[in-house]
Amino acid sequence: MKKISLSFLFAFLFFFSQAQNKDSVMLKKIFSEALSNGKAYTWLYDLTTKVGGRLSGSPQAAQAVEWSKKAMIEAGADSVWLQECTVPHWVRGEKESGIIIQSNGKKQNVPICALGMSIATPKEGITAAIIEVHDFDELKKLGEANVKGKIVFYNHPFDQKFVNTFEAYGEAGKYRYAGPSEAARYGAIASITRSMSSSDNDYPHTGAMGYNDSLPKIPCAAISTNAANLLSRILKADPKTKFFLKQSCQNLDSVKSYNVVGAIKGSEYPDEIVVVGGHLDSWETGKGAHDDGAGVVQSIEVLRLFKALGIRPKRTIRAVAFMNEENGGMGGKKYGELAMTNHEKHIAGLESDAGGFTPKGFGLGMPEEKKLVVKKWAPLFLPYNIYDFDHEGDGADISPLRKQNVPLIGLHVDSQRYFEVHHAWTDNMDNVNRRELLLGAGALASLIYLIQEYGL
Repeated sequence: MKKISLSFLFAFLFFFSQAQNKDSVMLKKIFSEALSNGKAYTWLYDLTTKVGGRLSGSPQAAQAVEWSKKAMIEAGADSVWLQECTVPHWVRGEKESGIIIQSNGKKQNVPICALGMSIATPKEGITAAIIEVHDFDELKKLGEANVKGKIVFYNHPFDQKFVNTFEAYGEAGKYRYAGPSEAARYGAIASITRSMSSSDNDYPHTGAMGYNDSLPKIPCAAISTNAANLLSRILKADPKTKFFLKQSCQNLDSVKSYNVVGAIKGSEYPDEIVVVGGHLDSWETGKGAHDDGAGVVQSIEVLRLFKALGIRPKRTIRAVAFMNEENGGMGGKKYGELAMTNHEKHIAGLESDAGGFTPKGFGLGMPEEKKLVVKKWAPLFLPYNIYDFDHEGDGADISPLRKQNVPLIGLHVDSQRYFEVHHAWTDNMDNVNRRELLLGAGALASLIYLIQEYGL
């Protein structure tokens, strides 16, 4: 028995070593092709310059659907189709106006932008006393007696101690999303939120907010971090300072839009699907380069890499350009709904929605036994400085697949610069590095290669 066990062990180690060597060679080919001939950067330049910002319901979002379909065909997808979904249609309108008005009459214009899904101010705007709070506890202590009839200014900066900037974003996010309704609870007539940025700059960062339907709806806007610092200093010196806010945004009727899906059919297990995607829509304050044009073109590049290298996947690979992640998530919900209705078997879902920065690893949203399967492949990624397989994050658009217990994976990148551009005018091609973007595509394609080869 002992000899048989040892023989079995040696045979297992030999075949495991051979498989590892084969996989190592294939990953090298994938990364080499991505870095030498990758089209993700060219596609992203095309998307951001010819289409631009792509908020759901806009003409640009419709153009982006056609653009994605064309790019997937160019990448070599066996089939490309559209999935219809109904999405919100919010429009920003004319450029917003924010003015600090000191008690001595001095006025200073400051950069602001309406939060996504906010209502407009009256046509003449709102002028009112403004009161600064740092969190909801401080707001509650002030109460209606001190808040009613005023504008609430949430000055809650990113916690710079977080190395993972997404933790700081998550901690600060409640003041953008729920802040307007919490201010309205105590009688505020508008709210201003410090931009969710890790740096001091002059660009207001927008993003979705959500009204509590049991409370009055009030106009709400983001103010740039530099302007937030200025406003805070002025309020400390002059508590009688007022603020003028004017914005003309509108919530229109929902409209029809689409996810764009491209696939390479599996040669052995065509009914088993590995899906990878990013979201096609973006805030129109910028060009949606990092958020999330990068994820879209990286996903399309996965298809191109398999075709360029002549890899016939055992399992079906899908790339999806999801619609409406930013202010509703209707594309991801529709994809998950159709997957369930059509009894599709997804064995893994991957998403890139953290920017086109240097890849560091993968967030694994799956049971522990499946994490162990993925982590055994980790040594194969070390030559590409990809080493971190210990995060949980995956992605908003693939999250509806969780209802079917699909293992979910998010591309984990170096996020130190992300919240300098996130949801702001600066989210454009000037801030995208070609090699970093292509490395991310190579990382996604490599992990997908392993999953389609061995299952999960």
